[in-house]
Amino acid sequence: NYFGGAEACCAYVLMVTAVYWVSEAVPLGAAALVPAFLYPLFGVLKSSEVAAEYCKDTTLLLMGVICLAASIEKWNLHKRIALRMVMIAGAKPGMLVLGFMCCTVFLSMWLSNTSTTAMVMPIAEAVLQQLICTGLADSHNDSETAEATEDEAGMSGSVSPMRVKARRDSQYPTKRDHMICKCLSLSITYAATIGGLITITGTSTNLIFAEQFNTRYPDAKTINFGTWFIFSFPIAIIMLVLTWLWLHFLFLGCNFRETCSLSKKRKTRREMMSEKRIHEEYTKLGPISYPEVVTGVFFILMTLLWFTREPGFVPGWTSLFEKKGYRTDATVSVLLGFLLFLIPARRPFSSSSSSNDDDPLAPMINWKDFQRLMPWEIVILVGGGYALAAGCKVSGLSVWIGRQLEPMSGLPPWAVTLLACLLVSAVTEFASNPATLTVFLPILSALSETLQINPLHTLIPSTMCVSFGVMLPVGNPPNAIVFSYGHVQISDMVKAGFGVNLIGVAVVMLAITTWGVPLFNLTEFPAWAVARNVTGIL
Repeated sequence: NYFGGAEACCAYVLMVTAVYWVSEAVPLGAAALVPAFLYPLFGVLKSSEVAAEYCKDTTLLLMGVICLAASIEKWNLHKRIALRMVMIAGAKPGMLVLGFMCCTVFLSMWLSNTSTTAMVMPIAEAVLQQLICTGLADSHNDSETAEATEDEAGMSGSVSPMRVKARRDSQYPTKRDHMICKCLSLSITYAATIGGLITITGTSTNLIFAEQFNTRYPDAKTINFGTWFIFSFPIAIIMLVLTWLWLHFLFLGCNFRETCSLSKKRKTRREMMSEKRIHEEYTKLGPISYPEVVTGVFFILMTLLWFTREPGFVPGWTSLFEKKGYRTDATVSVLLGFLLFLIPARRPFSSSSSSNDDDPLAPMINWKDFQRLMPWEIVILVGGGYALAAGCKVSGLSVWIGRQLEPMSGLPPWAVTLLACLLVSAVTEFASNPATLTVFLPILSALSETLQINPLHTLIPSTMCVSFGVMLPVGNPPNAIVFSYGHVQISDMVKAGFGVNLIGVAVVMLAITTWGVPLFNLTEFPAWAVARNVTGIL
């Protein structure tokens, strides 16, 4: 029988799990537990072997990062960074959007895309409400009547200062104000996606790729925090600029001189009022506190230790230890995360307290702070992906899939990569990003080995393109958060997201065929993949 029992059982488990993930008939985390009981029942993997796949190195890495994220959110450091960057940018619509995009990209490098959007959006909403309120006051004072959008009815009184779920009964002063609201709202969800690409911890899909790649190719030693950052940072910068230009063109037109001028003489009364509101919000934060300083120091320290662990071009700090290969990015992450539970939030030898006066030794974060932000569903989802990958490997399903893909051997590597990117970015619009990547990674690995292409040539671009589920509210959680504020309709999201999707695929393809080639040595089929290929076939 060409398609044996173990492969058939594994394929069945894979399909059942994939159907649950795509349909979301049960929660994603619950669907990820399917391999935990079906693999032992079908005799593909022992229960203990499946269990080992559900907690990996990346789980510890994520835990440490969440500790830092909890501290950033608890002490309002994210708000200070966002408001300060917006103050630098100014209140001209074009610059305001760019300012919010830059701070969202920066925060999203270290926090999850969902957390970043949930943090930044209320700040943006406060600025937008100030813009709307000032515009309404202007329209009452002036004899001009405001230009209302066609699909909106009259006003029903004062505008709520903060989050508004349904805005159909309210009215924007002018159509241009509505366009500014749309542009700023969408820019935040796209910037969160772009920022998540930059670091290996920026989004769960990056972590899934890193763990599955390192498990499948243990001898590769090419993917770490530094190499990923060097590859993805230029991608993010190019995407940021092009996305900003695309959104500006779509919603604000092409008059960049009017919307981006930094000259004080060209500011309208409404822009002055918006800037005043931003300054008031910043003043409310008061002077920078001791816990904010500690969080900032940990933030910088974690980044430096990640970069200098194994930079590649010079020996890293791991070379100071006798035993090699024991310390990873997770070691640094968990160590610094643990210290946040130990260090008091109150300045030493200080009479005044910046934390709770009842407990002078209260730490920077407690377990409740950590628990509130820890995405256990993502941890189980990622574990389910590793379990599926392990089953594909043990049963021989990945080798069988590779053989079926041999007709593609006539295509050049860039064409295979482009097809993979387009397929993944299309599927991820309707299925969750982690679930999509988990299904595609083993298939693309087998394809690369069969076609004698460096696996990184297809896996890295596909990992990045899986984040471009930006056309629908169901594409990813940040889209849903932004949509809930009521400024944008699905048609706006589809139109803007389609352009961002094309920009993303184009920039990723540019990167993998230019600076990605020398960085990851993509011109040759590497020895670590050859060894894996030979053992797989045997």
